[in-house]
Amino acid sequence: MPELEAQLTGMTRPVFDKIVPSAIRQFDNQIKDIPGILKLTLGEPDFNAPDHVKQATIDAINQNRSHYAPAAGLPELREAISTYLTKLNQVTYDPQAEILVTVGATEAIAAAMGTVLGAGDEVIIPTPIFPLYITTAQIDGATPVLVDTSADDYVLTPARLTATLAAHPRAKMLVLNYPTNPTGVTYTDSQLQALAAVIRKHKLLVLADEIYCELAYDQPHVSISTLLPERTIVINGVSKTFAMTGYRVGYLAAPAALTQHIAKLHGALVTTAPTPMMAAATDALQHGAADTAAMKAQYHERRDFLVQALNQLGFTTDQPNGAFYVFAKIPADEEQDDRTFALKVAQQAKVAVVPGSCFGPGGEGHVRLSYAADMDKLQEAVKRLAAYRANKLSVDVSA
Repeated sequence: MPELEAQLTGMTRPVFDKIVPSAIRQFDNQIKDIPGILKLTLGEPDFNAPDHVKQATIDAINQNRSHYAPAAGLPELREAISTYLTKLNQVTYDPQAEILVTVGATEAIAAAMGTVLGAGDEVIIPTPIFPLYITTAQIDGATPVLVDTSADDYVLTPARLTATLAAHPRAKMLVLNYPTNPTGVTYTDSQLQALAAVIRKHKLLVLADEIYCELAYDQPHVSISTLLPERTIVINGVSKTFAMTGYRVGYLAAPAALTQHIAKLHGALVTTAPTPMMAAATDALQHGAADTAAMKAQYHERRDFLVQALNQLGFTTDQPNGAFYVFAKIPADEEQDDRTFALKVAQQAKVAVVPGSCFGPGGEGHVRLSYAADMDKLQEAVKRLAAYRANKLSVDVSA
């Protein structure tokens, strides 16, 4: 094997030598074998897919819908997506020319960024943020321009965007993920109006990842596509809204002139999304509103419980407005290196959280906790954290 590795040295593109696997997954793997560990790390809904969605999958299989679908996705699914987005965002997309079904939102992001970005381009990415966008930009040969939003309550302000564009005139794309992973922050209509006014002055596309749009608790979700339909690539999917992460069905909506080119890369990457899963996604979008509302109500309850409990334990956190994460500042009397702190909590309290630095500049000194776990687990996690804080154990985790 060493001889083979030597022969392969230099055969891959140099950029892959600089890219590291997901820091979130790396940390999760580091602590997953701790006996009795209670994990609040991954954004995986604890709910199962609705029964009617399961039945739609079974029906598709029994009907021998096991063949290739059109590359852009099943026509009935694209129609359902168009209807859904019109109701959700008040923006109408042509299901034949402006909607593309992908293998999860991840592939939608990869196909969109890979079509637009290349060597020498820059992409503006507000942080803290899920690191996928950074990795994807690097793979495309583009330069991620990371903008720390922590001083502005984790919101990209017009002033900061203006300054960033002035310093980075090669920027072709702005990534907006909201409600945001990891902070749960979302944008108001007035905030988006102000950002749109800046964007209109530049030749800039917006990649709007709205995968958590149905999980906005304190204010209705507003899509920037309502303000900049000609500039926006909307990313979404059924994973979070309908607890269908394993079905791997995502989609994007964008102007036809963009979609036709993104579809070329999509076709080269995956040919098409799996047919039975697209049938299931169609059913979810057409008949799953009540399921989403029921899950959202439980997430809302969990959020309120976890935020209050963490603040009582000395963590500092604002109430997140969406998604299912709490981004908490580590108590001042604790170890402030978030990776060391998270490892200590995993080993001593047996509660797994994600170090905030995994999400880029502005995440340092924080941890992310997912409340996509049932209330019993959240209550047990809080109980363990309370005992840990009370005991103030001090163990050398490097030993």
